[in-house]
Amino acid sequence: MATDYAGFIATVEREADVPHDQAERAVTATLETLGERISGGEAHDLAGQLPPELQRLVDRHAGDGPRPLSAGEFFQHVQSRERVPIMEARDHVRAVFVALRQTVDPEEIADLASELPRELELLLFDDLPLEGVADSSPSSAQDFVARVGRRTALDEVGARRVTDAVLELLAFRLSAGETDDLEQRLPPELRAPLERGKAGKPSPSAHWLPLKQWLIAIAEREGVSRAEARLHVRAVFETLSEAIGDDELEDVTAQLPAEFRALLPRRR
Repeated sequence: MATDYAGFIATVEREADVPHDQAERAVTATLETLGERISGGEAHDLAGQLPPELQRLVDRHAGDGPRPLSAGEFFQHVQSRERVPIMEARDHVRAVFVALRQTVDPEEIADLASELPRELELLLFDDLPLEGVADSSPSSAQDFVARVGRRTALDEVGARRVTDAVLELLAFRLSAGETDDLEQRLPPELRAPLERGKAGKPSPSAHWLPLKQWLIAIAEREGVSRAEARLHVRAVFETLSEAIGDDELEDVTAQLPAEFRALLPRRR
């Protein structure tokens, strides 16, 4: 975990493959731009979890109000501050986001993500594919839960609670036939929450449930904020993609409203 200034900078050095002084410039440019983009309250909360040397970079614009920068404009601001090509700026932002995820607690990361445009939210979680396992299927329910845990920074109990909540509500939303197909592709130990969701449906057909209510239900089961529940759902969907494949995940999510697409992993 990058819990101090040296560790934070070292993470950016490694992730961006740049020398120390350039990593420092990337951190300064990205955090200053981030402080402009998010609300004053969020900037203050985020700064409170950063090393003291970095806090002022995020919190310096707190009284000015957020600037509605698009992702492209965000990268251009970083590029201008750092004076590097735009593609390098984007990669440096990604590296700083990795360091943020290793430093800031998951709920605060969830709050930050909720204030970012879609492309920046995706970039914040660009390291979701897990090194060494992203191209393989989970070998067991324990492996599935462990991957969810690594993506959410939760312990085994928390990751299992997340997995069960998402699978149960997913089965409640899907048709019984699609849930049966999903059960056949997952480890047997993960079928119980799917069966609970299927049993709780008013009918065997796909049950309409808007994304907002779906996330509220998951947040209540977990005892977390809706923003954090949203990130947990994305982690489970990413792991589902590894377990059943992108094409099968497409079949599953074809029964979901278009608004659910924002939670799906990008096809690789």
